[in-house]
Amino acid sequence: MSTRRSISPIQRAGKPALRVGCCAYSYRSCLTGPAPTMSLEGFLDRCAELDCDGVELTAYYFPTPITPSLMRRLARRCFLLGLDISGTAIGNTFALPPGPERNANIVLTRNWIDLSVDLGAPSLRVFAGAVPKGVPQSRGRRWVAECLSEVVEYAADRGVVLALENHGGVVAEPDGLLDILSRVRSEWLGVKLDTGNFNTADPYADLARCAPYAVSTHIKTEIRRNGVLEPADIGRLADILKEAGYRGFMNLEYEAAEDATTAVPKAIAEMLRAAR
Repeated sequence: MSTRRSISPIQRAGKPALRVGCCAYSYRSCLTGPAPTMSLEGFLDRCAELDCDGVELTAYYFPTPITPSLMRRLARRCFLLGLDISGTAIGNTFALPPGPERNANIVLTRNWIDLSVDLGAPSLRVFAGAVPKGVPQSRGRRWVAECLSEVVEYAADRGVVLALENHGGVVAEPDGLLDILSRVRSEWLGVKLDTGNFNTADPYADLARCAPYAVSTHIKTEIRRNGVLEPADIGRLADILKEAGYRGFMNLEYEAAEDATTAVPKAIAEMLRAAR
């Protein structure tokens, strides 16, 4: 399957420039459960202690209801810590036919576009999703493109870039991901390049193919090659981004077996070295 129409890589001025951030998802074991050991504010403090340049605030870990005062408090804390909020992230699905479930996901996305504005976050990570059983992948990609075409106009009006992640389903491989981008063709939509999500014979080649369209990233400490996990080469991942002319965040999204409290600091330190 090839993409419907060719799409142009993102055009950037200046030399490649990598900054290091951390996703709240990396500390999910600390932020959730019956007795969480970390608050969102504590997560921000930890990122500052690790010399991160910024953070990605995952929707899953916000206390409900989300109030304007909470958003102002988080934005102020980031400012005082010298942390940029590189983006937010939701767990939507767009591979759905017209109907109430699709509408609910569009409402969720619009809501988080508004919340991203409240935080001063320039981007929002979105998913495509997997098609219902028996539905062709091509139809699922068309549904995703329809949803994105609707919400990306709202995002553009609010000044938020949507970052479509290569997260299984209809975007499990580069062709599907780039096909959707070619259908929507908006300067307010790009790729959230997750380095651990291509489960193929050559994940690095797949990442290099998609890197020119990246507006944000998730850096994993492992890659999956034909179903087998192996340690990721962080330096190689950084080089792929640099070769694509990327200027932006390498956001750690840690999900390996070692406890986050010991693994995340080591991964951030390695990323800081690779970003130079």
